[in-house]
Amino acid sequence: MKTLFRAEDLWDLVEKGYADPDEETRLRENTKKDAKALYLIQQTLPDSVLSRIASATTSKEAWITLQNAFRPSPKVIMVRLGTLRQEFEMSYMRSNETVHNYVSRMVGIVSQMRFYGENVSDQTVVAKLLRSLTARFDHIVAAIVESRDLTTLTIGELSCSLRAHEERLNINRSVERLEGVFQVKGETSNAKEGVKVSGRGRVRSRVIGRGRSANERAFNNDRKFHN
Repeated sequence: MKTLFRAEDLWDLVEKGYADPDEETRLRENTKKDAKALYLIQQTLPDSVLSRIASATTSKEAWITLQNAFRPSPKVIMVRLGTLRQEFEMSYMRSNETVHNYVSRMVGIVSQMRFYGENVSDQTVVAKLLRSLTARFDHIVAAIVESRDLTTLTIGELSCSLRAHEERLNINRSVERLEGVFQVKGETSNAKEGVKVSGRGRVRSRVIGRGRSANERAFNNDRKFHN
């Protein structure tokens, strides 16, 4: 909701309110802006929550009412931050996880930490990402650390570099698989041809063997006859 107010140049008005200026024109302008901000707040709320700010006459009053109603207590914030910090530190890229999914997961954790007031810089997130990738990214991580200034490297820039490297790895893996398939097919074809040849050889040897046995019997019979 803050983003919406900033886009409409209304956030300062909602956060700080406005003092009635002396000039009538300025007063009308601020009153109009405040009415617009209050209208935006009302439009973004479900009916079950809208009743909480029904009596608010300014955007600041409505905003404070919502903060008091939905902001967690300091103890709850402390517990949630502790859980998020642990999740952030213990998270690592899974073996079957893509760069896009891993970066999105980590950014989601960081966004929650920032929501509860934790000051997490982009450099902290970049350092965490670089040390928590799988081993197949070791080469690109070393190259980034050597060639880039990590104090100015953004999460978006790091994500683009990692995704490009991941794409190259996927292409190389596909090529290796195709080469393996062709190699297996070639070996199978050669093996089949070898069986056929050897089969013919065995058949031929049997025929020759039978022929020799018949000749020997005939020769022996001739010898008996002459003797």
